[in-house]
Amino acid sequence: MTQTPPDMVGKALLLLSLLGDYPDGASLSEVARRAGFPLSTAHRLAAALVRDGYACVDEVSRRYSLGLQTFSLASRVAHRHGFAGSALPVLRRLADQTAESALMSVIDGHHQLYVHHVQGSHSVSVSGEPGRRGPLHCTSMGKVLIAFAAEPVRSELVESLELTAYTPHTMVDREQFRKEIESVAAQGYAIADEEHEAGIRAIGVPVRNPDGLTVAALSVAAPAYRVNREKLLDYLPPLHEAAQELTVLLPPR
Repeated sequence: MTQTPPDMVGKALLLLSLLGDYPDGASLSEVARRAGFPLSTAHRLAAALVRDGYACVDEVSRRYSLGLQTFSLASRVAHRHGFAGSALPVLRRLADQTAESALMSVIDGHHQLYVHHVQGSHSVSVSGEPGRRGPLHCTSMGKVLIAFAAEPVRSELVESLELTAYTPHTMVDREQFRKEIESVAAQGYAIADEEHEAGIRAIGVPVRNPDGLTVAALSVAAPAYRVNREKLLDYLPPLHEAAQELTVLLPPR
């Protein structure tokens, strides 16, 4: 049996990950450019992914997107971690209680991975896309995931995380960021005040397992014109209630 070289496996996984950024599909040349691959390499990798069902291609537009085999694997992961059956009803109830959007994420290296989003009941509310990665340093859930991570992980993130400026309110000073994470750890929640996206405020709390280890973060996010920082604090009781419920419901990891 012919074995695939390890570097090609990594390239195929990178291509697959980049396709996830295009829900409506992308041209192979666009994805190859982002990946830094020659187009010929991208063609070979894409052909293998399509053959095995991890990607698909529209024969008319020639745009590539994720395939059902990828969805199958993602569904198994979601089931394994309780994100599908256990967590979603809790987030729906949180969104009903606050009338704002409820979100859940987990840490993924130097990013967070959004695993759930439930739209708020207002006609204008914050949207999210499960499966996407987002920054840690400028979101309420990201700050929580850093502040309540195991000490070696927390220290590494605080000192080495890239503090990219997304808005004029993003913290980009390392010392200010250290103090912010210390504050989050002390108070038990984090606020993001238009730091990742202008016009959006959010408040987040940790979700712990029965052993006290943080396994995820929950947040309520709302348009800044409707919710000020003080109003965000009103969402803490339902957030803590939801986090406590998930501590019981989520399977051990």
